[in-house]
Amino acid sequence: MLFSEIKKILAGKTVGIAGCGGLGSNCAIALARTGVGKLIVADFDVIDESNLNRQYYFLRQIGMKKAFALQENLFRINPDIMVLAKDITLDKDNIPELFKECDVIVEAFDLAEMKEMIIETVLSVLPGTPIVAATGLAGWGNNDTFRTERHGLLTLCGDMSTEVSEEFPPLAPRVAIVANMQANVVLELLLGEPPATQKIV
Repeated sequence: MLFSEIKKILAGKTVGIAGCGGLGSNCAIALARTGVGKLIVADFDVIDESNLNRQYYFLRQIGMKKAFALQENLFRINPDIMVLAKDITLDKDNIPELFKECDVIVEAFDLAEMKEMIIETVLSVLPGTPIVAATGLAGWGNNDTFRTERHGLLTLCGDMSTEVSEEFPPLAPRVAIVANMQANVVLELLLGEPPATQKIV
């Protein structure tokens, strides 16, 4: 499929990004670059200097609300994209209304209980809507531990085990890898499975 054909299909699609931190900001950027027509991005937090080691923001944006800063960055990459940015704490009551028009939803939270909450909410209240979540991305190295697991409408990306801690922090390379794995799964859900790749001879 030509890139022009890909962009034509994606232009009519809407993707929700729940959380605008390391996963959400990097995933949103990848989707904007490929031509997704509309992104709904939501987060309640502000940018801190400590976020810059893995999140798609800049020094001058410190102190800004993440959702609005991400919207700004997305427009600089793809002026044609539609971005609905919401400064909001997501919960089981507002998630269905905010993301009801989405073709796919990306879970990009830090806390395990928030991850569980949105997955349960989407699967129960937005039937038929796929959700792409992440688990296991702390530290560095160990590229071969990353994988994708599919469980019906839920897809998980990551190493499925590595927990963030002070001595095992989330760093840009592994966070961005998992965020781009999520974006890649979103494209597969929106475009269909890719054709068999040709081997290099």
